[in-house]
Amino acid sequence: MNHIMFKKAIIWQFLDFFGNLREKKFKDFSLFWRLQRNQEMFSSFKKNPSSKKQIISLSEEKGIQLIVQHWVGKSKIKLGWINEFDKIIVKYVIIYLFIYLCMYLLIVIFFFLTQAISISFELIYSSSQLLKTFSGHTKELWSIDYSIFDDNQFICSGSKDKTVGLWDTDISEQIGSFHEHSGSVFCVKFSAFHYHNYRQTVICSSSNDKTIRFWDFKHNQQLNVLNEHTNGVYGIEFSSFNNGRYLCSGSGDKTIRLWDIETSKSLHVFKGHLDSIWCVSISPPQSSSNSNKHNSIGVIGGNGYTICSGSYDKTICVWDIEKTKQTISFEGHSWAVLSVKYGSNELGINGGANTILSGSTDRSVRLWDIRSGKQIQQFQKNYGQMNAVEYSPFGIKNIEVGYRSNVICSGSTDKAIRFWDIRSNKKELCVLEEECGITCLKFVSLKKKPKNSEKKKGENTYDGLNLCYGSSKGFIRISG
Repeated sequence: MNHIMFKKAIIWQFLDFFGNLREKKFKDFSLFWRLQRNQEMFSSFKKNPSSKKQIISLSEEKGIQLIVQHWVGKSKIKLGWINEFDKIIVKYVIIYLFIYLCMYLLIVIFFFLTQAISISFELIYSSSQLLKTFSGHTKELWSIDYSIFDDNQFICSGSKDKTVGLWDTDISEQIGSFHEHSGSVFCVKFSAFHYHNYRQTVICSSSNDKTIRFWDFKHNQQLNVLNEHTNGVYGIEFSSFNNGRYLCSGSGDKTIRLWDIETSKSLHVFKGHLDSIWCVSISPPQSSSNSNKHNSIGVIGGNGYTICSGSYDKTICVWDIEKTKQTISFEGHSWAVLSVKYGSNELGINGGANTILSGSTDRSVRLWDIRSGKQIQQFQKNYGQMNAVEYSPFGIKNIEVGYRSNVICSGSTDKAIRFWDIRSNKKELCVLEEECGITCLKFVSLKKKPKNSEKKKGENTYDGLNLCYGSSKGFIRISG
């Protein structure tokens, strides 16, 4: 019986070994070594049997071999599965290591690109030149605007000296001045509506004398006066829809009026501010199919458009033109809001038509999200009061990563124009210093007419993007 017990012991060691092998994955190498020794002893015992009792029947031996072969086969299957599983694990570990390495490299690249963008922007504007200076106003300038009529370029201006100025940028001279206002002229705008519909070249101006006036500067005459406000009119803006047919105005009487320029009628009065309204803006053009729809107050094509207003009550309000009611009130400024601007549709994530930019006497520039009703960013470093803010069309793009930087700028009483990157942690890109306070800003793209010998019909060249700004000393300058 000893030989039978011996063989059974060997079989059980086989079974035990392969069972452990399945779970331990060859962790116990000593067990494997003992199994090999037992196999050698079993082979030696078969070759040199000492008695008949040690002879095992052929059927028993074949049965034992079948059992051993069965478990060896199963162990090979398990080992094969384990090896394949290990390969899968190694594959995914390599993939994740590659992903994390790429992320790290992108962070490093982004950091260095941000630094390079800042340096390149500063180099561009530090190398910019003063192109033109317009002098003529005797007191502080409050507002400027730029437009092209009949292939000629013009700048208009409004001043504390109660006049509206007109300048031809091609000859760098003042070509007109209007003196009918009896108070400071706070805002001026060129009228696209009059030009598109009547081929008239018209300036619209608002004043502390409570009036809004329209001037035909080609014929040097006043066309119309809107006088329903009961206090000074500080801000005006033409609609971005229906060819600028509608005009909104903000006043010291704490109201915003929406006017139909075609009929010279006040269509609606928006009320809600607790103090004087200093600035207004209308949301940018939309791609919609409601251009011919009328709303309840008779506005054509205004559905989906809004007005934003900044006030001495420290708030910025957004008004729905279609529903004629206030939708949002932004609070955060600690003093009067002097300038508000809608972002354009061409801007990116942080910009765009869903954002509003504001400047205040609290010395800060702030960016607001219309959808959430919350402040996105604040730009402040103890500068002077922010008289003017603008979204810049200037985009910085890196070809390798497609990075685009949205730039804003501000004009302040501390005699500086500052450029900010709204995507790189509120980074200040560049500062242009002047001899006096900056009161208003406007980005323009000046045309440069070719010489007569080189001129072809309808041909013009552009100097690129230029910055036009007005000052507390009354002059206007263009740099680029």
